[in-house]
Amino acid sequence: MSDIIKLLPDHVANQIAAGEVVQRPASIVKELMENAIDAGATKVELIVRDAGKNLIQVVDNGSGMSETDARLAFERHATSKISTTEDIFRISTKGFRGEALASIAAVAQVELKTKTKDAKTGTNIYIEGGGFQFQEPIQTAEGSNFSVKNLFYNVPARRKFLKNNNVEFRHIIDEFQRVALAHENLDFELFHNDDIVFRLRKSSLLQRIVEIFGRKLHSILIPIKEDLGWIKLHGFVAKPEGAKKVRGEQFFFVNGRFFRSAYFNKAVQEAFEGLLLPGYIPTFFLFLELDPEKVDVNIHPQKTEVKFEDENLIFALVRSTIKKSLGIYNVAPSLDFDRDASIDAFVHQTSKSSSFRAPEITVDRDYNPFLEERASAGDRTALTEMYQQNIPAEPSKINLFEDEDFDEDLMRLPNGYWLFNKGGKTLMLDLGRMQRLVISERNAKKKLSNEKHTLLFSLEYHMNETEKNKFRSIKKFLPELGFEMVIANDNVLRIDAVPEGLKETQVMKFMENLFDILEYKTEEEFLNFYQNQWNKIQCKSRFDFLYKIDAEQVIRDFTALGFPEYLPDGKRCFIEIPLDELKNKF
Repeated sequence: MSDIIKLLPDHVANQIAAGEVVQRPASIVKELMENAIDAGATKVELIVRDAGKNLIQVVDNGSGMSETDARLAFERHATSKISTTEDIFRISTKGFRGEALASIAAVAQVELKTKTKDAKTGTNIYIEGGGFQFQEPIQTAEGSNFSVKNLFYNVPARRKFLKNNNVEFRHIIDEFQRVALAHENLDFELFHNDDIVFRLRKSSLLQRIVEIFGRKLHSILIPIKEDLGWIKLHGFVAKPEGAKKVRGEQFFFVNGRFFRSAYFNKAVQEAFEGLLLPGYIPTFFLFLELDPEKVDVNIHPQKTEVKFEDENLIFALVRSTIKKSLGIYNVAPSLDFDRDASIDAFVHQTSKSSSFRAPEITVDRDYNPFLEERASAGDRTALTEMYQQNIPAEPSKINLFEDEDFDEDLMRLPNGYWLFNKGGKTLMLDLGRMQRLVISERNAKKKLSNEKHTLLFSLEYHMNETEKNKFRSIKKFLPELGFEMVIANDNVLRIDAVPEGLKETQVMKFMENLFDILEYKTEEEFLNFYQNQWNKIQCKSRFDFLYKIDAEQVIRDFTALGFPEYLPDGKRCFIEIPLDELKNKF
């Protein structure tokens, strides 16, 4: 039998390895920005065209590379970050594998212009599809300028699996934000199709968070800080009103590196126990600092999965520190954290003083109200005549019970549900869900209205850069729905008119819900989500419970639909009460 095992050509091996490192344009953004930071840059500029499919350019003012280093940087497993196996367990840089540039060059056209501080000229190197093309001297600024063009041009099977530009750019923004949050002491800029998206200047962590995610977070962020010597924890968590139903503003960093951890997410969630509605996720920006030898980042090529030596202790630290801060800022009960010393001094002083006498209560034991407050003779005579003639008392003008004009028995329970007798069965109703289905069916029979009412005073919605990008993708649909809004300045959306039926107090929450969705792939998908949100708003505005007559009308409308047991999403509208089982309890 002939031999069948053979060595793969270098360009094939590089393309296979690139599949782990370069999954999408955002992967290149992450690698190049982290390389810039490792090079000591104080300013990093990211330029993207067509969501990174045609151009990703990262310009930094770091240390740059010599002619030889520039050539070696594109070889597999060539790195300046580590030299021995032991170095892997005390990594303090972002990169260390030596795979990124070789992988990027294998699936794109890459050009590098770089120059060190002391060199008179820089070097320009060009690699295409993993193949070296040329290297020549060039006049360029100190630092490095990487240009990655036509991603996956030589692997069309990979390129066709890229998502649309909105999705890919959303991932690029995510990577940009993670790097920018971890290095608030550096300047960052992001351009997309020649439009400025972010311009972040050196600042504090709080300012950096507000610059990225908007001013609405400023007033609800609570500082987190704890130092145990071997580990430090700092950052911010948002108050419960900043929680959302979708993930996006949850960030963990260790030694300046972003990582994901469902385990530590659970610690944050437990710290907010009892403060959030079911399904809501708290917003947080938390930074861990500890000895690099106690954390292993060499788990996955993306380096977003890490292992900790003392994972359980860190879990307890995160949970208890957040609980402590929530207590200090009166969001949750506190167990006397940072107790005022003046209170203790007062208690200590009074304990040494003379004992207090209990207050005395004087009681007049001879007091008899029936002797002192007697009804007049005329009043007694009138009352006697009324009872003798059997004249009914005049009814109260406040009618606590509605007229019984409903065919079935209906009673409200203290928990907001209703009991309803129907066909010999007793049902417990969730009228909120029933009303939602009624309104949904009613709105489905008519087209979305573009009737609007102009606001007396315009409303201002402060957007972060992600929301600005989202707004650009949906703004063409909004006038047809009855909205009039424009971007007044860089981050403020001015709302001049809203659809008829939408209250001013509901506008801001309605806009937040529209911006919460990661993407709208089609106009139909956006309109379906809009319709769903509109139905929910109408339910809440028309169904702030409730008089019995309103409940009866909902039941009539729901009966006209066939009295369905489930909503389209599978939630129950009612359950049957097992009366026979209840009787047995007696």
